[in-house]
Amino acid sequence: MKSSAPTLVLFFLLLFAYTKLVGPIPFSVTSVTTTKTDTFSVTGSGKMTVVPDIAVINVGVTSRGATVKAAQQQLNSKINAISDAIKKLGVSEKDIQTSNYSIYPNYDFQTGGQRVSGYQASSNLTVKIRDIEKANSVIDAATAAGANQVSGVSFDVDDKTKAENEAREKAVTEARKKATDAARIAGFKLGRVINYSESFGGEPRPIPLMEKAVGAPDDSVTTQVEPGTNEVVVTVTLSFEIQ
Repeated sequence: MKSSAPTLVLFFLLLFAYTKLVGPIPFSVTSVTTTKTDTFSVTGSGKMTVVPDIAVINVGVTSRGATVKAAQQQLNSKINAISDAIKKLGVSEKDIQTSNYSIYPNYDFQTGGQRVSGYQASSNLTVKIRDIEKANSVIDAATAAGANQVSGVSFDVDDKTKAENEAREKAVTEARKKATDAARIAGFKLGRVINYSESFGGEPRPIPLMEKAVGAPDDSVTTQVEPGTNEVVVTVTLSFEIQ
C-alpha cells in the first residue's frame, strides 16, 4: 500500500507536465436519447348531401375547309355565334372559357400517296352556368347556334366550405369514437393526437349527352337534364399516442 502513494503522485505529475506541453486532453460525452413512438391510427368518414347551384357544360364545333384559313374562318364564325347565343341568356363572359382550339390536315390515301385533301378545325367552350335553371336553355341555344358537340354536363356546388366543414366534423367524431372503443376493448390508453390527414371524395360526375345533329327533325325537342344532389365526403385519419 505504501508503494501506491508515490506511484499515484508520479502519475499526476506526469499528467500535469503533459497538459502543459501538449494541451488539454480531449474529452467528450455522447448523449443518447430514446423516444417511445407507440401510436395508434384510425380513420373516419363524414358525408353531407348538397343541392347543386351551378352547372358546367362543354360545347364545341368542328368545321372543314380547303385551306387552313378557310377552316379557321368557318370555325371562328361558328364559335363566336355559339358564345353570343350563350351570353344572351345571361351567362357572363368570364364564365365562358376556350378549352380546346385545334387545326389539322385531312389526308387522302386513295391515290396511293399522302395528299392533303383539306383541313379540319375544332374548338370547345367550357361554360359555367351560375343560374342552374338555365342549364337546359344554354345547351339548346348552343346547339341552335351551330354547336355539333356536347360532351356532357356536371352539376356542382360553387362554395363547398360549409358542407366540407360539417362533413369534416362528422368524420373526426367518428374517428374519435372508433379510437375510444378500440382502446377500451384492447386495454390501452389514448394520448394526444400527433398526426392528422384528410382526403375528399364525392366529386360531381359528368352526365353524358347524345350529340345533337343540327338541322335534324328533332331540333324542336328541348334538352332535359336534372341536377339532383351531390355528396361531399371527407375522410380523416387521426394518429394517437398510446400511453
